[in-house]
Amino acid sequence: MKYFEKFVSNTYAGSGSQNFFCSEGVKTGRIFYKISVGGEYNYSILFNNIIDSTFADGSKSHKNIVCDEWQIKEIKAAKTRLCTFGQTDDMYDEFTDKYGIELSDFIPLTFGGKTEKTVAPGEFFATDPTPLSFEKGEYLCLEITYEGKMIPNHPETRMPSFIKAEGGWKYSTDIPFPAMIGCDRKVEKRVAYLGDSITQGIGAPINSYEHWNARVSEMIGEGYSYWNLGLGYGRASDAASNGAWLYKAKQNDVIVVCYGVNDLLQGASASQLKKDLSTIVYILKNAGLTVLLQTVPPFNYSEAVTEKWNEVNEYIENELSQAVDAVFDCVPVLCADSEHRNIAKYGGHPNSEGGAAWAEALYPTLKSLLM
Repeated sequence: MKYFEKFVSNTYAGSGSQNFFCSEGVKTGRIFYKISVGGEYNYSILFNNIIDSTFADGSKSHKNIVCDEWQIKEIKAAKTRLCTFGQTDDMYDEFTDKYGIELSDFIPLTFGGKTEKTVAPGEFFATDPTPLSFEKGEYLCLEITYEGKMIPNHPETRMPSFIKAEGGWKYSTDIPFPAMIGCDRKVEKRVAYLGDSITQGIGAPINSYEHWNARVSEMIGEGYSYWNLGLGYGRASDAASNGAWLYKAKQNDVIVVCYGVNDLLQGASASQLKKDLSTIVYILKNAGLTVLLQTVPPFNYSEAVTEKWNEVNEYIENELSQAVDAVFDCVPVLCADSEHRNIAKYGGHPNSEGGAAWAEALYPTLKSLLM
């Protein structure tokens, strides 16, 4: 896809499709993305009409589902200097000025010069390049009007998202979420983070951008782009299927991989998880990427799961390490202590303090791969 030859991510927000919904008529939604690097660039917003990963127990939505045809009636972009959503106790109330949102004039986005788009089953597509200017830390607001019976979305998003309802705007995730907020910024290398909810940023406060990979990206600096491909409930078995999720991952230069928690909690054997991690590594290395593989984080595992967890992490450090460019053992940073390595000091989904500690410890290893 030629899109990736020109456009790179310009937000640290997690992205991807976990689930799907029916709009039950024409709806309008707004999603707010914090911009990581300021300046004026041509922006092109990427979407994919395929479910990336298994959601919850997989009874409704799972990896590689090709969603049906649906329509984008209109899509527009605006910016705001402040968005306090998630920083108040009433974060799920109506969308009002209490969130500090003062939008600039909306700019229409198009698809091949047209304001409407009929999305084909399984399609990857993007808006036409449009010049937009942001200061670092400003928010891009996407306003999307859409209709369809099977639209992919991101129900565990950490971003402010609302739909227009009677009397105003209501918090909702029933919106088609982009795969990438792309701009044509020139970078030294493209960095991606591939994993589950821990990579996505669940655990840090919503709209805080205090998850571990946002913090380490800030530490490394603006010479690189950063694409957060973390998805809640995601499993190594999802990525190992080499579907849309891994297709996006393969469009990068350096990738940080962190999987295994959901596989173990959903009953996968140690041997299966080791096989899936090996498959992911093989595919990414065969695509020419530099791979930094992390050990499986602690998550207050039971005794039985802990036994499998230990076996997988020993395999990563002693065997799979030979197939990647670097391994980072996140367990000493995140565990309660040396005698309770399976217990998560900062919560199974690391909080802001845990994200900061993780980023600081990871920084030297990731930085060395970028030099």
